[in-house]
Amino acid sequence: MKKLVVSVIAVIFCAIIPVANATSIKGAQGQLLTVSATTAKSGSMITVTGNRFDETVGIYLAFCVIPKKGAAPTPCGGGVNKAGTGEASFWISSNPPPYAVGLTEEFLPGGRFTQKVQVSRKIGKFDCTKVRCAITVRADHLRGNDRSYDMFIPVKIK
Repeated sequence: MKKLVVSVIAVIFCAIIPVANATSIKGAQGQLLTVSATTAKSGSMITVTGNRFDETVGIYLAFCVIPKKGAAPTPCGGGVNKAGTGEASFWISSNPPPYAVGLTEEFLPGGRFTQKVQVSRKIGKFDCTKVRCAITVRADHLRGNDRSYDMFIPVKIK
């Protein structure tokens, strides 16, 4: 019985640790963005989940330098991912333009998604140990000037 109790406690403890490090923010339209970690080594993968996103609005999910207020997040690791490749940026859209069919990831029902985003110390000429970088969400290029979908969760690179 003692081994069973210790095993159950170990399983519960291991299950709680990732949740304790997770950080979530709520967006202007009620969407929820969660990251598995806010401190990571360069090259690490951070699990990012979204929920209640507007499935009619495509988004870019990326690791970017935090911009000045009102500006689009840029530069980003992986750039603006219109090619559908790479691990530092993702284009998520349930209604992509014809040229992007097969390049985008679709939202799951309820405006949900889960991706593993690679973070790095450097984004272009910027060093994320010296400037603020974050897991970011923004409306895709079809609504390129719409800042109302922007979301930022800062990530410290160690």
